[in-house]
Amino acid sequence: METLGYLIDGFGVALQPHNLMFALIGAFLGTLIGALPGLGPANGVAILIPLAFSLGLRPETALIMLTAVYAGAMYGGRISSILLNIPGDEPAMMTCLDGYPMARKGKAAEALAISAIASFMGSLIATVGLILLAPILAKFALTFGPAEYFALFVLAFATLGGITGKNPVKTILAAAIGLMIATVGIDATGTQRYTFGMLKLYEGVDFIIAIVGLFAISELLFFIEERAGGGKGKMVVNKLKLSWKDIREIMPSSIRGGVLGFIAGVLPGAGASLGSFIGYTVEKKIIGKKGYFGQGDPRGVAGPEAGNNGASSGALVPMLTLGVPGSGTTAVLLALLISMNITPGPLMFTQNADIVWGVIAALLIGNFLLLLLNIPLVGIFVKLLSVPPMYLLPIVTMVAFVGIYSISNSAFDLYFMVAFGVFGYFLRKLEIPMVPIILGLLLGPEMEKNLGHALTLSDGDWTVLWDSGLALGLWIVAIAGLILPVIVGPILRRRMQAAAGNQPD
Repeated sequence: METLGYLIDGFGVALQPHNLMFALIGAFLGTLIGALPGLGPANGVAILIPLAFSLGLRPETALIMLTAVYAGAMYGGRISSILLNIPGDEPAMMTCLDGYPMARKGKAAEALAISAIASFMGSLIATVGLILLAPILAKFALTFGPAEYFALFVLAFATLGGITGKNPVKTILAAAIGLMIATVGIDATGTQRYTFGMLKLYEGVDFIIAIVGLFAISELLFFIEERAGGGKGKMVVNKLKLSWKDIREIMPSSIRGGVLGFIAGVLPGAGASLGSFIGYTVEKKIIGKKGYFGQGDPRGVAGPEAGNNGASSGALVPMLTLGVPGSGTTAVLLALLISMNITPGPLMFTQNADIVWGVIAALLIGNFLLLLLNIPLVGIFVKLLSVPPMYLLPIVTMVAFVGIYSISNSAFDLYFMVAFGVFGYFLRKLEIPMVPIILGLLLGPEMEKNLGHALTLSDGDWTVLWDSGLALGLWIVAIAGLILPVIVGPILRRRMQAAAGNQPD
């Protein structure tokens, strides 16, 4: 009953007219961003963070808008997958397997509608799971001491690559770069570290500047390099002919995919790619020869779409309850909260209950808004995607620069952002991931603080870090999280590639 009371209060926050308006704006922009091939939700949220600051939004409004962008981007990733056989992001890759064959059969509108319904079901199931699981996990996290939190942060870094990560060495290198950047500034003892006598660096590196540079500016550089030639080709959507029988047929696949996706999302490092893959493979095994997977089976669209959207909502659970992001996009949302002087974790459910439950209620409302947007208005999204990059790029760049400048009114921050963008561009050329850098930058200070507290309380005894049963359990899971991707990751990637390779031309 206590949870229900908090949820009702959350609806009071989410249903305020300005919050509802920004949720709708975020859902629309997120769908458009998700549909742009390669951009993805993490980059989309990073690009729009400066907009939240330049508009002077309250924390709950900013988080509602950007969470709606996140959810919308997960919806939008299916559009180019189905129409062009080009995934909007990695989790949408599995949607290509049956979505594109449906489009080639003249059923593009049906495929888009089915994917929207499945995305809605996956997100709805995961949001209900978030409502039920988050308060329990938050209460459990209150038992954590400094040693347990340090072990938890180690776990977060150990699972960074996830089981779909390509190169664990590069992931560890990226995390080390992030931790190094986090040490810039004045430490707890008053010692200057890597400031080079520059006053601007005394307070450390502003992670919002780093995030917008590493994600948004580097993505713009890639966008210029790869897509300067113009539009993405012609996209055609037929008239929708979807019956209630068709919807009933995909409903079991959507429910299974949503549940599996939520479980994958709650696990740090697993993410939406795993949710999408499991959603597809489970459906293929359950239906077996009765289906025609790879040739335009609607259940092959519903399963992975419900899976990746379920995982995206599930990834909010560890971020809100433990302060540990469950995905790249939630790492960006974590930075937004910290920059607004809100500390994610178990205490957030008591100190900032209005924000937490307002966002959860907004997720429920946002799912219905996205369903209403994505079925009747899909033609508008398709037409907007035909706009050449030469017109889109200046708008995105302007939003990033104006937003960053509005935070501090400092030209130095703009130069710093561009420097991070160029740095991120070259790192991505070397296939070094961005998310571990951001995570190192975000969690580094807290990790250092908890290590210091644990050693102070134990008079410098390092065994305190694994002395309690809970800390030891976290260390064991962290070691398993570091080793398993090396063993399981290549197998899973081969199966995903094999599934994509078996798709008929």
